[in-house]
Amino acid sequence: MTQFTSQDSELLINGHQLSLVKLRAGQTPFYAYDRSIISKKITQFRTAMPSELKLHYAMKANPMPALVDFIAQQVDGLDVASGKELNVALNSGMAAHSISFAGPGKQTKELQMAIASQITINIESFTELDRIIEICELIGIKAKVAIRVNPDFELKSSGMKMGGGAQQFGIDAELVDNMLAKIKQQDLDYQGLHIFTGSQNLNADSIMLAHQNIFELATRLQRGCEMPIQSLNIGGGLGIPYFPGEQPLQIEPIGKALAGLIANFYNEFGTVEIAMELGRYLVGEAGIYVAEIIDIKQSRGTTFAVIDGGLHHHLSASGNFGQVIRKNYPVAIGNKMDKDHLEAIQIVGPLCTPLDLMANKYQLPVVEIGDLVVIYQSGAYGYSASPQDFLSHPRPIEMLV
Repeated sequence: MTQFTSQDSELLINGHQLSLVKLRAGQTPFYAYDRSIISKKITQFRTAMPSELKLHYAMKANPMPALVDFIAQQVDGLDVASGKELNVALNSGMAAHSISFAGPGKQTKELQMAIASQITINIESFTELDRIIEICELIGIKAKVAIRVNPDFELKSSGMKMGGGAQQFGIDAELVDNMLAKIKQQDLDYQGLHIFTGSQNLNADSIMLAHQNIFELATRLQRGCEMPIQSLNIGGGLGIPYFPGEQPLQIEPIGKALAGLIANFYNEFGTVEIAMELGRYLVGEAGIYVAEIIDIKQSRGTTFAVIDGGLHHHLSASGNFGQVIRKNYPVAIGNKMDKDHLEAIQIVGPLCTPLDLMANKYQLPVVEIGDLVVIYQSGAYGYSASPQDFLSHPRPIEMLV
């Protein structure tokens, strides 16, 4: 994991020794997010992309308030997926007109929050539109709305598809005209379209093809609309490498292709805000999960190192969050970074289930009780995506370093 360095056999997080970060946390396990890596990632993205492209942070990847506050100063917008995330977004100081709300099951109280805050609601169903209209009539405020479109194509090579075919997300492309007509009839504040196809994609050609299809679909839908489009959210989907053999995504060709697509869209519809929303890509590589080895045992020729954390804190690393075939996240012994005598070790958590496996037959330095196990690529879909109260063990600490 080249984004981190080490000194005197100890991992450094934004220049700070892991042992000192542990003392700052006051406990293990803990998550630590490196500010410098996040900022570098944002800078690299902006350098590779056309200047017209706006960058939004998708908070579902990691909604830690301090992290959101830090990122909000460096991006153009925030995308939320719940009322709680909306409160965090508004508290960050991000302008309401730069916040959008997506999700297929928004509750009435969440829609009320969104309308009262004057953020953009990405409509996911005709029922949701009816509820928005009712709330607007009740409180006397015109809602800002966009249509989340379920496209008639898929993002190939995507780790998780969220568009194309039958989906719980968005309005099927062939039904968008009907929704546009109803939005106009009700005189809502139409913002534009949100077209999201999938996530965790490391294939630049696949992403560029998806972008081409997104702009073609947006053009087709908007041509039949009597309301001007103000914004187009093209989703995200940019992935990061987790497993052996995976290579970092090359974003430079994606940026060059987007420049042409944006120029063509401007030619037809004028200057429209084009945004890409990214979560994992911005924060995933900046985070580590750290737990302490509390026991070591041998069982029929296999070494088991038991740590004081596990799947209840980091479900993704255990392989139980979307993996079909379990693969190991990258792992290190954070206080033995320069040791080269390796052995195959099972890293397991304290939970009374065989699912609590954090590293399977992983080559690591000879371990001792008290060593610090570091799981990389843990900045996204870690703590908040895990069953924290499973078996009622203590919760971890989160820190922005």
